[in-house]
Amino acid sequence: MPATRTDTAVPIGRHDETRRLDALLDGARRGRGGALVLRGEPGIGKSTLLEHLRSGASGFLVREASGAEFEMELPFAALHQLLAPVTGRLAGLPAPHRTALRIAFGLDTGAADPFLVGVGSLGLLTETAAERPLLCLVDDAQWLDRASAKALAFLARRVAAEPIALVFAAREGSATPELDGLPAHHLRGLGEADARALLGAALRAPLDDRVRDRILAEARGNPLALVELPRTAGLAGMAGGFAQPDSVPAVIEQSFRARLELLAPSARLLVTVAAADPIGDPGLLWRAAELLGVDAASVAGSVPLVEFGTRIRFSHPLARSAAYRAAEPEDRRRAHEALAAATDPLADPDRRAWHRAQAAAGPDEEVAAALGASAARAQERGGVAAAAAFLERAAALTADPVRRAERALAAARAKLSVGEFDAAADLLATVSGDDPGTAAQADLLRGKLSFVRRRGDQGPTAHLLRAAGRLASDDPARSREYALDAVEMGILLGGLDQVVEAVRDVPLPDGPPTATSRLLSGATALVGEGHRAAGRILGPVVGDPDDEVWAARPSLGYLLAAEFWNFDAMHGIAARAVAAGRRSGSFHALPVGLAMQATTTVHTGDFGAATELISEEEAIADATGAAPLVYPRLHLAALRGRRAEALGLFASVDDRMSLSVQWATAVLGNGLADYPAALEAARRAVAYGAVGTAGLALPELVEAAVRCGEPGTAAAALAALQERTRAGGHPWGLGVEACARALVTEDEDAYREAIDLLQDGTLTVYRARAHLLYGEWLRRRGRRRDARAALRSAHEPLTDLGIEAFAERAAGELRATGEQARSRTSQASDQLTLQETHIARLVAEGATSKEVAATLFLSPRTVDAHLRNIFRKLGLTSRRQLRGLPGIR
Repeated sequence: MPATRTDTAVPIGRHDETRRLDALLDGARRGRGGALVLRGEPGIGKSTLLEHLRSGASGFLVREASGAEFEMELPFAALHQLLAPVTGRLAGLPAPHRTALRIAFGLDTGAADPFLVGVGSLGLLTETAAERPLLCLVDDAQWLDRASAKALAFLARRVAAEPIALVFAAREGSATPELDGLPAHHLRGLGEADARALLGAALRAPLDDRVRDRILAEARGNPLALVELPRTAGLAGMAGGFAQPDSVPAVIEQSFRARLELLAPSARLLVTVAAADPIGDPGLLWRAAELLGVDAASVAGSVPLVEFGTRIRFSHPLARSAAYRAAEPEDRRRAHEALAAATDPLADPDRRAWHRAQAAAGPDEEVAAALGASAARAQERGGVAAAAAFLERAAALTADPVRRAERALAAARAKLSVGEFDAAADLLATVSGDDPGTAAQADLLRGKLSFVRRRGDQGPTAHLLRAAGRLASDDPARSREYALDAVEMGILLGGLDQVVEAVRDVPLPDGPPTATSRLLSGATALVGEGHRAAGRILGPVVGDPDDEVWAARPSLGYLLAAEFWNFDAMHGIAARAVAAGRRSGSFHALPVGLAMQATTTVHTGDFGAATELISEEEAIADATGAAPLVYPRLHLAALRGRRAEALGLFASVDDRMSLSVQWATAVLGNGLADYPAALEAARRAVAYGAVGTAGLALPELVEAAVRCGEPGTAAAALAALQERTRAGGHPWGLGVEACARALVTEDEDAYREAIDLLQDGTLTVYRARAHLLYGEWLRRRGRRRDARAALRSAHEPLTDLGIEAFAERAAGELRATGEQARSRTSQASDQLTLQETHIARLVAEGATSKEVAATLFLSPRTVDAHLRNIFRKLGLTSRRQLRGLPGIR
């Protein structure tokens, strides 16, 4: 039987909520952790429910943190609050995790890897929870710094197998996207009976019915409003009527302000200081009060709404808000000035800089420079949102127009990277167009902003083209960089022809041509002169995955390599993107690199390695709450040829994946010999003309058109394929083209040429398909013996690789020659999910549960739970047995 919770009074009208919270606690006691976000308007009872949880968590270790409205976004500030009591366990973490947390908490220097911070935090909590269950309470989550919000959301998604419960309280409608997707409960106002009961409990005097009805109507079921409304105007005032407030929070804040207005000036100033620094350090408060000439010790006892103890606490977040907003601007400025003076400049330079910034009455270059230094430190620690806040304030305090524009651009860039698009747009609006370089940078950011917003009066490419045009005469090198940005956008969004026409006359810089110049010239040639001319220009750059141009443009390089059928370049650029993503710890860059590498690996037929890459990308998506990148799965499903699985996957994706779905549908149709379906899908993919995708669909179009008796369509597709593959000159493309040529011309030498060109081990899938087409051609000519040899060369690798539809086609052809094809041996991975296959492969290679957990951003206990499922499905009893299973290692 689970331990029972300590009996505590259930808040009036919150029985359903407390039952859900109690169930969360009971689950954690049993080792089934979970998370819940309580959402609701201010005063609705979120903090009361957290207190109910806290008082009822018998046997739990309770850890708490909270966001703060008036605190700048110091990176990982809230996470540090939560983990500070257990940082003594840091020494027990693996070195990379320990270092990442030390950097995140300002105990060491360097760049904080967000993945390692998340896994390290999970490690600290799971080690702590090994002794007794753990309850983590996070109040005012709408004010969490972004770095902490990401880390805490990561934890919330990773505690399912741990005795850990995380409960967040956040305002309804607040911008906390990191918490979206977590289980949530939306608190509503109390019903009339419960509202009457609460109002009756809050008042000690009889209440006139008209007054009671007025209070109930004004409060609209908000518990805090029901308690505070009688204090706002007094019962006599309510009986006579009082002004309608704008909202329930305004009612509550009005009540708090009314009480503060009764305080003496020294007491009000002390409350303002307490509101201006939310860390709640009494030592800091006393020092600041002394600098202001306030006798804090004698004044504190008479101050309502604030508890002066081992930590300074306001009775409610709205009380802090009311105290700060009710203060005169000069008093707020004095409070921040005193807090800055009382803050240790060595131990806490960033908080000191922020208080100095709030105290500044006008432009102050010294303060602005200090904020710039704080922004650099925040950026290094992974606090991009904090850096943006520092830079935004620094720009406001800068008098010099050139320097102000530089800081505004840097702030806009940071705001854009953390998704604060409106703030970024506002900052860009402050940047004048007097200096061409500054104006060009602003246009570049406007283009990126338009792209991520997917809206605006101008398309992204228009902004980028204008940026390039501003610099055409003064800085041709940068002009071409911006023009190439426009070209890349044109490839991704469409409209490449128009973009190329616009950049055709961008001047060449002096000196030898750079990779950027070659790419821009090559794109121009591709649109205007075709693949052969473009290939001569692009070939050396695309064929060199180590060229620095791909560090910033991996997607462009990958698509161009696919357009010219250069497999080695695709693989190299993808591998480089993965390595760079791992080094940077970027939640954006690494998944893109993993998806590209997974797709390339699918085409080698190494489905096990591809599964690992897909699983890792999906683990990141799950841990961060992002949508997984689906296209590697589309490629895998298409080549495997599992109709039900593939069709289900195709139906689950949105329109943005339509081109990948069309290509995958064509491959699936050809594998299943459903040539009409393949023909229609391939036609659509080719007709769109997208760089990369259209070219990959051409051989599928040739095959389907030949089988459907449309020789004209097949010949046109072959010609388009030849333009690309011959310009690229890579064995992969040349081999695929030779096979397509054999289909169209029925030239046996072309089949043999294809097979010879596709001898490289990474091209096994395409070599097997060439053997299959050759065997089919031989059988149709009555050359059974020759056909059997070719079909065996197709069937065996297709079967071994698990390319089921094409393997079955080969088997059917073999049977038609009078030979029975061997059946495929069931693989262990056939019974497992992608993630289970990945875990099984890692364990088979000797990885411990902790090592697997670090790779997949899980806890060791979760890994062990997956292993139990794997053992059950495969009928195993030990890790050692995994090593010899086919399809695992």
